[in-house]
Amino acid sequence: MTAPAPTAVRTATLARIRLNPHSRDVQRDLRDAHELHRTMMRLLPPSDASAARQAHGLLFRLEVEPRATHIHLQTTSTLHPDRLPPDYGHVRTKDLTPMFAALREGIGVRYRIVANPTKRTSLPPEEGKRGPVIPLTGAEADQWWHRKATEAGLHLHTLLPTPLPAARSPRGKDNRPRMRHDLIRFDGTATVTDAEALTRAVLTGIGRGKPYGAGLLSLAPA
Repeated sequence: MTAPAPTAVRTATLARIRLNPHSRDVQRDLRDAHELHRTMMRLLPPSDASAARQAHGLLFRLEVEPRATHIHLQTTSTLHPDRLPPDYGHVRTKDLTPMFAALREGIGVRYRIVANPTKRTSLPPEEGKRGPVIPLTGAEADQWWHRKATEAGLHLHTLLPTPLPAARSPRGKDNRPRMRHDLIRFDGTATVTDAEALTRAVLTGIGRGKPYGAGLLSLAPA
């Protein structure tokens, strides 16, 4: 009997950008999630694809700490930190190949994700269209993450939710519609139940709002 072929090891690059608070470009991006998305896309190779973010596996999140603000950015393509605006920040990169190679069912991990928990509301059948998407909070948001984590190959042991400022974009000069994505950070510990599903979730992200800083799942040994 022929043994099954081993699962291909996936790879991605993680960048940690320590932002310069005195940079006007940084100040603009922190005010406007659309502008932040544009700046992050500049770090990737040019693409004609209509879904360029997905094609490059771009995911990121903003982390505000007492002494500094960082952006954690992940991509499956070549990263070009030199394309950041001058004095935007200091960039450190890390190859995630060893992490993916180490994922196995049964191992313990610590996780972090900034997510946009939502649900689509129902409309009467006679309306003939889908209801609006609304943000979830409190126990409903926790249940959303528990379900998404299970689908992603994690059995959660602990779950600490932290509401964060929403990703917003004011109406700009190009008459863009006002945008808002409510964000919650989930931290905790878990056991890996499906390494392949977890790998896909890390590479493609979880939930809505991925272009604006939601969906990046980070793992570390427990």
